[in-house]
Amino acid sequence: QVQLVESGGGLVQAGGSLRLSCAASGRTFSSSAVGWFRQAPGKEREFVGAVIWSGGNTVYADSVKGRFTISRDNAKNTVYLQMNSLKPEDTAVYYCAADFQWASGGSSWLEYDYWGQGTQVTVSS
Repeated sequence: QVQLVESGGGLVQAGGSLRLSCAASGRTFSSSAVGWFRQAPGKEREFVGAVIWSGGNTVYADSVKGRFTISRDNAKNTVYLQMNSLKPEDTAVYYCAADFQWASGGSSWLEYDYWGQGTQVTVSS
């Protein structure tokens, strides 16, 4: 059974930084893509970015490009989302998700098989 656990959320002022972690158990991330999504109250789940484990290629939504960075740690089987220059509109519950079937780093949540429980990020103005 694959389990993903996010951590690192919290309250931060606009312009600040946070780093989210997504740790997997039950299976390694190799041969997968790991995506980050977020969902604000009353809004649809939104793609933030993804990393293709093999090769480490990353892709980002335009709304976070240049501010957010996804990285991975093979030894810890963990993916990170470094968020800089945070804005109030970044406030949301952030989820990590793993796609072991396609591993393409796509932006559709339908491509991802396993999801974490989410972690709240709140950016105050």
